[in-house]
Amino acid sequence: MAAEGKYETHEYDVIVIGAGGAGLRAAIEASAQGVKTALVCKSLLGKAHTVMAEGGIAAALGNVYPEDNWKVHFRDTMRGGKMLNNWRMAQIHAQEAPERVLELEEWGALFDRTKDGLILQRDFGGHRYARLAHVGDRTGLEMIRTLQQHAVHKGIDVYMECNVQRLLKDGERISGAFGYWRESGKFVLFKCKAVVLATGGGGKAWKITSNSWEYTGDGIAMALDAGADLIDIEMIQFHPTGMVWPPSVRGILVTEGVRGDGGTLTNSLGKRFMFDYIPDFFKAETAESEKEADGWYEDKKNNRRTPDLLPRDEVARAINAEVKAGRGTSHGGVFLDIASRRPAEYIKRRLPSMYHQFKELADVDITKEPMEVGPTCHYFMGGVRVDADTTAATVPGLFAAGEVAAGLHGANRLGGNSLSDLVVFGRRAGLYAAEHAKALKGPLAVDAGQIEAIAQELLAPFNGKGGENPYTIHADLQDCMQNLVGIIRTETELKEALDKLAAFKQRLTKVNIEGNRQYNPGWHLALDLRSMLEVSEAATLAAIERKESRGGHTRDDYPKTDAKFAKVNVVVKKRKDDLHISQEPLPEMPEELKKIVEEQK
Repeated sequence: MAAEGKYETHEYDVIVIGAGGAGLRAAIEASAQGVKTALVCKSLLGKAHTVMAEGGIAAALGNVYPEDNWKVHFRDTMRGGKMLNNWRMAQIHAQEAPERVLELEEWGALFDRTKDGLILQRDFGGHRYARLAHVGDRTGLEMIRTLQQHAVHKGIDVYMECNVQRLLKDGERISGAFGYWRESGKFVLFKCKAVVLATGGGGKAWKITSNSWEYTGDGIAMALDAGADLIDIEMIQFHPTGMVWPPSVRGILVTEGVRGDGGTLTNSLGKRFMFDYIPDFFKAETAESEKEADGWYEDKKNNRRTPDLLPRDEVARAINAEVKAGRGTSHGGVFLDIASRRPAEYIKRRLPSMYHQFKELADVDITKEPMEVGPTCHYFMGGVRVDADTTAATVPGLFAAGEVAAGLHGANRLGGNSLSDLVVFGRRAGLYAAEHAKALKGPLAVDAGQIEAIAQELLAPFNGKGGENPYTIHADLQDCMQNLVGIIRTETELKEALDKLAAFKQRLTKVNIEGNRQYNPGWHLALDLRSMLEVSEAATLAAIERKESRGGHTRDDYPKTDAKFAKVNVVVKKRKDDLHISQEPLPEMPEELKKIVEEQK
């Protein structure tokens, strides 16, 4: 029996998997190009992880500082990423971000305003000028609301609570996707000419994370299985400020906007410790005394940046060092204080979500007392290797945008660059996926044997004989990644992690799921674990390969940056069932862009 007859089947030109900012923008663009487009999401529409983005969208609009422009934004992005970025992606991003923000405004996004009625922009770590367009501290929510309403208005077909598990190929090119409905457990087949992956990262493999339940690395694993390359997967950002107490909320994000609006980090001795951790790279533009830094808040044009707003990797490592040295809070974090810096009215107006979050979850009034914060696994800089201009992966018909794609952020992402990344490259993914679909002639072919094999693989947990519990394996995986592949890494611990991951893979084959396929969360987790284990193994292998410290990858046994690794991506490919690691040179940057990066002012 043909697969189309056996399983619910839908045919489209372009399938977009993931309905966050990148997925929505890609679907809007593909549909606008006149191709039949579908949006498939694991959760409900509007519940994507993008809603958790708080601080703002980075774009050199020049509304607060007219001297800001794409060249300064490009330079900040490259330097923040420790020069491991794909220069062309960073250039496109800096040049196109303002247009995409104004487009959101045109589509109905309600940004905070300057006195002159322009879009207000706030300061964020690593950005020379205030350039984050924002809506209080709920910017991601406003972005999703705007894009979702626009997509619905355009009549794009949406498949909610539909979990895509594998990509299908006709020879070397993508021909579809296969997954299941979360509610019924029934399989669903999508035939298409192009797929856009917009599935986000895989932070749920770590114990302390700001990521929501959907972030299990599905897109990265699907791309690997389909033959795509990964790059920079060792580069994982630990956001410096997540909640640390009570334990039930540990890891929930505390926006960088708190520091952007004047908040300061102090240790248990009451000392503003970030002055002790300013790297040479940033000394020329960072305040070196508390007085000078405080002056920066009052007169930002003539004073240097506060060290509390250094790039995230620098701040996360500093907090980690303070806690390890015994200068942390009783709960293993540090203090973030805005109460003594800003009036209560200002805090409630600028940071309404943070005010309610701490009041309701921790019984802390941030207008009167400091918050306790610590690093939390937040963002994958690495992911699917894509072409800078078209977002095409190394498999024909596969495109990727947003966190699942790599290149733009290099070794460390600057705050706010993720939201502009979503709309800049989401648009390009939709555009070039549509062009690819239009260029293909003839019927779509899917292999019934391939589909049947996938279906049997997905049902395997119901036939397991070992009595393993997926929740226990997940908890063990999170402990392993948190302790052995966390902020600070060593070869011994990374190799220990590899051994544990191999054991978890074996245990996964012995998982036995009870009950039926109808909304069975144990089954869903067993399938998610396959993705999480693959992504965890890729990240660990790449971390072993990169014998230096750079950005989101810190090796205690190789504490310095190494010129040998300054211009190479660590590449992961899957051949049969094994992951293979190699090093490949970065694309050479043109001379005129090199000059921009080297400028001090």
